[in-house]
Amino acid sequence: MKVDVAITGGRVFSANGGKDLDVLISGEKITAVVEPNSEGIEATKTIDATGLWVLPGMVDPHVHTREPGHTHKEDIWTCSQASAAGGVTTIFGMPNLKPATLTHKDLVDVLELYAEKCLVDYNHNPVPTLGETDAMAETGIAAYKVYQVIDTGRDYPHPSGTGITGSGHLLQMFEAVSTTGKRFMVHPHNQGVCDRVEQSFHNRGDRSVEAYAKTLATHDGLIWDLATAELIRMSEATNCPLHLVHVQTSRGVEMIRQAKERGIDVTGEVNHWALFLGSWDIVTKLGPYALSYWVPDHHREAIVKGLQDGIIDMVNSDHAPHTREEKEIGWTDMWACHTGTPGIQFQYPLMIDAVHRGEFTMERTIDLCCEAPARVFKLDSKKGSISADHDADIVLVDPNKEWTITDDIVLSKIGWTPYNGRKCRGQVLRTLVRGTDVYLDGKIVGTPGHGKHATPD
Repeated sequence: MKVDVAITGGRVFSANGGKDLDVLISGEKITAVVEPNSEGIEATKTIDATGLWVLPGMVDPHVHTREPGHTHKEDIWTCSQASAAGGVTTIFGMPNLKPATLTHKDLVDVLELYAEKCLVDYNHNPVPTLGETDAMAETGIAAYKVYQVIDTGRDYPHPSGTGITGSGHLLQMFEAVSTTGKRFMVHPHNQGVCDRVEQSFHNRGDRSVEAYAKTLATHDGLIWDLATAELIRMSEATNCPLHLVHVQTSRGVEMIRQAKERGIDVTGEVNHWALFLGSWDIVTKLGPYALSYWVPDHHREAIVKGLQDGIIDMVNSDHAPHTREEKEIGWTDMWACHTGTPGIQFQYPLMIDAVHRGEFTMERTIDLCCEAPARVFKLDSKKGSISADHDADIVLVDPNKEWTITDDIVLSKIGWTPYNGRKCRGQVLRTLVRGTDVYLDGKIVGTPGHGKHATPD
């Protein structure tokens, strides 16, 4: 058999386990995965992966590229460079842009920017604006996205048109998405409870990091749990596949478990900040640089168990870069700060480090980061697995390399990471997207526009 590339000597992982195998690539596809030193293989190029793990590229359906409209923070090219360095080979962008992705034209314009600039493969999640959903579906999207959030005292990161708090409007969106066969990705939030708790802090003049963190975690996760219950019930009523982002409470995990047992098509994700930044000591130490959200210890234990047991389907980055200037104001007024944390470059390595610490198995990590996102969003015929006829999206990792995450290796435009100084075991050495090197030995070697639109089956 003649092939373009043979990756030899490595340990290939899937959700079913790891095995010493050779991976054969022709063009953009994996031709075969064979026993080591199989006879009759002629490769134009051989990559020696001895001592390395050979992993599928991570599929990340929750990424804020910030382009168009907020390119002082990030853009598609810099975001996709950080993705490649972190072993992420497919990204889905979010609609909270300027203009927000509210119409078919907005969506087409964004997809054109990806085609021009993106290093890795991509898709994009628009808001399911009523009257626009069918046309959007025809572009090859995999999902829609909306927030149950209206920001207090700022208009970002949830700009007008992306935050839907009325149950009637939300139900109409569920009905519209249901007819397309796509999945509806929703950020759960009960705005009324949030407003009430925020006001109690504001009346006391307390706009601190601690006050903000306690607001979003109020009454043991009430803001999240009320919204989650409503969304699951709407999914059931409309027969619309639902994807819950930011799962972070024990009751949320239990509601997802019960919904799946009842046959409701609901999936959920956990993000890097919940696993690795959400503890009270980190939130109070890093302040605005760690927020997103505070995840109390008993809730973190519940989401980790939910990930281990398969109740929660995947781990996504929720990569959300903001400049230092936009973060620093949070020390004096957290409600004026742009919340969210960058994470796409270090999500996969941190998960591998968690494997070494015994928190997850490598097999479960592959499912959480690669196979499940591809399966849930109907890309699994081409993405998420090192299998014949799949795209050759492959990551080579030195599993035992101990290294330190630092700001000076950050490829995101903002140039900082909340993980600065954190030690990690397991380092990405090489990333291929459809058989082409895009990241190698600490450097980006791919070019803008290499990425292609990853369309669902």
